[in-house]
Amino acid sequence: MGERDMRSRVLAALRARGLLAADGVTTTFGHPAWRPVPAGHEPQTLLGAGALQRRLVECALATPAMGEDLCAAWVERAFARLGMGYVNADARELYEGFCSRTDVGELLVGMVVAVGRCPYGAGGWDHGHVGLYVGDGRVMDCAGGRVRTTPLEPWLSAYGAACEPRWGWLGGIALV
Repeated sequence: MGERDMRSRVLAALRARGLLAADGVTTTFGHPAWRPVPAGHEPQTLLGAGALQRRLVECALATPAMGEDLCAAWVERAFARLGMGYVNADARELYEGFCSRTDVGELLVGMVVAVGRCPYGAGGWDHGHVGLYVGDGRVMDCAGGRVRTTPLEPWLSAYGAACEPRWGWLGGIALV
């Protein structure tokens, strides 16, 4: 699916949920409805990642879904499999405590990508949502009781409807 198709699908989904403002380019929360990756600000590729970063991606691929509304537990479990300890927090706490970057050019493999609020249910509104950047413009997360891999732009656009997406290292421990 091309960028135009993904963009159309995200905008249609926001419109269907009543989250797209009348101007068609912002959400009802005043955030951009589509968040493209600007040229020259592409995030790190998996090939450009170090051994520890690639190992985290392997751990994420081997970590089963944790259940409905347990996105942070899934991320924390993937890091625990890597042997990096365990951070016990919800997505909003991870967002507030470890995610301060917003330039996608600074997004590195293994960083957590989070929002403090997302408008898709009480759990998302109260606790936010979090996933892992796994390189090549993709985010892995646990949503709806399953683990999935999503292109970065639609992930940032859909989950960034109510809150600015940010990223950083879980526990403040850089894997590079």
